[in-house]
Amino acid sequence: METFNEGVYSELLEILQNLHPDVDFTTNRELVDAGIIDSFDIVTIISDIADIFDVTISADEIIPENFNSASALAELIKIKLEDEE
Repeated sequence: METFNEGVYSELLEILQNLHPDVDFTTNRELVDAGIIDSFDIVTIISDIADIFDVTISADEIIPENFNSASALAELIKIKLEDEE
């Protein structure tokens, strides 16, 4: 049985792979710092997260630390979902 966190992570990986299919998002920890994703990608990611998970990422949460890895993004989504409960 898939856990809640695994479900969030796999959905997020699908979003990221649609943007850059050539990147290994499971291991890369410098997505923003290395220029792999840019501001346009971040806008798309935020929009897709809002559509799929029904959460809003605020402007003060749009920092490299939250977008440098898939695991950091998944943790942000998890926190946002828990805050809504």
